[in-house]
Amino acid sequence: MSSSEDRNIYLSTIAPAEAVQRAKDALDRAALIRPETVPAHESCGRVTSAPIFARCSSPTFHAAAMDGIAVSSSATFAAREGSPVTLKKGAGFVPVNTGHSLPDGMDAVVMIEQVEQMDEDTVRIESPAFPWQHVRRIGEDIVATELLLPQNHTLSPYDVGALLAAGIFELSVWERVRLTFIPTGDEVLDFTACPTPGPGQVIESNSQVFRAIAASWGALPSFTAPVPDKPEALRAAVAAALASGAHVVVVGAGSSAGSKDFTRSTFESFGKLLAHGISVMPGKPTVLGLTSGLFEGRLLVGAPGYPVSAVVCLEDVLQPIVRWLMRQATPGRQKISARLARKTPSRPGMEEIVRLAVGRVGGSYVAAPLARGAGLITSLTKAQAITRIPAQSEGLEQDAIIEAELLVPLAGLDSVLVHIGSHDNILDLLANELMGLGEPLSLVSSHVGSMGGLTALKNGSALFAGCHLFDPDSGDFNFPFLAKHLPGLDLTVINLAIRHQGLMVQKGNPKNIQGVADLARPDVNFINRQRGAGTRILLDHHLDKAGIRPEQVRGYDREEYTHMAVAVNVLTGAADCGQGIYAAAKALDLDFMPLARERYDLILPTACLDDPRIQTLRQVIGTAQFQERMRGLGGYDTPLTGKVMTPGMGLGK
Repeated sequence: MSSSEDRNIYLSTIAPAEAVQRAKDALDRAALIRPETVPAHESCGRVTSAPIFARCSSPTFHAAAMDGIAVSSSATFAAREGSPVTLKKGAGFVPVNTGHSLPDGMDAVVMIEQVEQMDEDTVRIESPAFPWQHVRRIGEDIVATELLLPQNHTLSPYDVGALLAAGIFELSVWERVRLTFIPTGDEVLDFTACPTPGPGQVIESNSQVFRAIAASWGALPSFTAPVPDKPEALRAAVAAALASGAHVVVVGAGSSAGSKDFTRSTFESFGKLLAHGISVMPGKPTVLGLTSGLFEGRLLVGAPGYPVSAVVCLEDVLQPIVRWLMRQATPGRQKISARLARKTPSRPGMEEIVRLAVGRVGGSYVAAPLARGAGLITSLTKAQAITRIPAQSEGLEQDAIIEAELLVPLAGLDSVLVHIGSHDNILDLLANELMGLGEPLSLVSSHVGSMGGLTALKNGSALFAGCHLFDPDSGDFNFPFLAKHLPGLDLTVINLAIRHQGLMVQKGNPKNIQGVADLARPDVNFINRQRGAGTRILLDHHLDKAGIRPEQVRGYDREEYTHMAVAVNVLTGAADCGQGIYAAAKALDLDFMPLARERYDLILPTACLDDPRIQTLRQVIGTAQFQERMRGLGGYDTPLTGKVMTPGMGLGK
């Protein structure tokens, strides 16, 4: 154990906005980012470094705007319905098509539909033409020498068309910011080698998240292979990145308070620190520095190693700096009001960013908080929005109306199915199936257990809930709990599957665990599901039948939220045994001791049966193809799948 003197100590944490401002104040933007010349047809997304003046007018001649005949308007003034004017080809009219140059002496066009052709050289018209009728005049769109686009303007696809129309074939724009990402850590494996990580190892991925995010800003990102936890190696990598011309060097990991975190000292060796620590979670271990000497005036960034923290650093701190360097505005996210599906506590003293699954339930939007671990990259892939818990707050209460910043288009939320309840592997299969439809639906799940699902239904926070609650007294599933906890609610219960629950143990069953009675053995280390989960309620029932008290089970208080999380604990030896479904055991090649068959149902407000999303869901569940895929997972029976359940049906025997 290293002493406290060997460990980094955070400087005073500051708000992300203050960190951004410190960087802007320290950087000489004009000296760092220079103009460059690019072809006009490749300039979309770039930012003009000087005003652009038109070289040519558009159009460059008076042009017909319709198919018809060009005329002198004064020669048509006498035309009236029933008293037409006759014109002769040549002196009186000239046939023209859209875009043709207007002949000399002509100042109007009559649409072909209003022309009566008498013979090859003679026409009649019954309404007069006014001067410049259906004519695009010289310079109507663009006049040569006029200002076409100002400086510091981000070029759109339409601007590219205007540039070419005005005779501008190349122009001066600000160069794109060059960024280099350096991943660090002895335990980090280079993804380009397609490695399989061993114990204590991780595959490096943050560089590619960074690369994609930075490219979306219009910057030029690059990355290096992982650098080991050696100060001299990190200094060499930073120096090489600066020598290659990077305006910004981002060091991934190495910025927190661990004894092997060398980012701060490395940055100080190149110049000075601007900030060490921002007052937001996740993202706190963010470092900013400024180089001096040979590579004077470049920005150094220390990004946290955990992916969610790293993304906060990139989006809330680095993005506004990079866009400022490129003279771009930072686009804001669309915000909506949503009702929070469950209570979300937070530690006071620091702003917290919470990622959300969001969908429409009834006439409003509901937001379910996703898992908040800084290392959970799947919380990024599953999120539709984020919300920010203020630093002075102790959290948000269930049903609180929050401001959600959308990560997806608003229209997409109407294609989201919000499930809150018990976890099952079928939900993953179902999510994939729904996304394969001609009109895809996105299934988002918050795994809070069966009882949590009932609470969500009671509060109107879920479109449907997966439940598998067994009542020993009646031998029935779910209905006794609905009667007790949700009396008076009009609910419909649809079966998804009958599934096999049991004890999962390592391959070969090295501890020779045969049943629930073995859970009381002192040499058996158990892993449990969370309080309120149907699986835990089923376990408690079997422990009671066996005369075993919870405190006799070593690991009873250790909780996981999904069957797969329990299974992976058993696979890795973190636990000897856990209760779960056969499909989870099969997926990870674990041995399985059957304990019970149970009914896993989808419960939803009856009023939602007319919702097109629910109708599509039921159609998918009812297909023979989908049911065959369910059975292929292992441990699922489908005689009741898709059917509406009624009290007393049990397992349908």
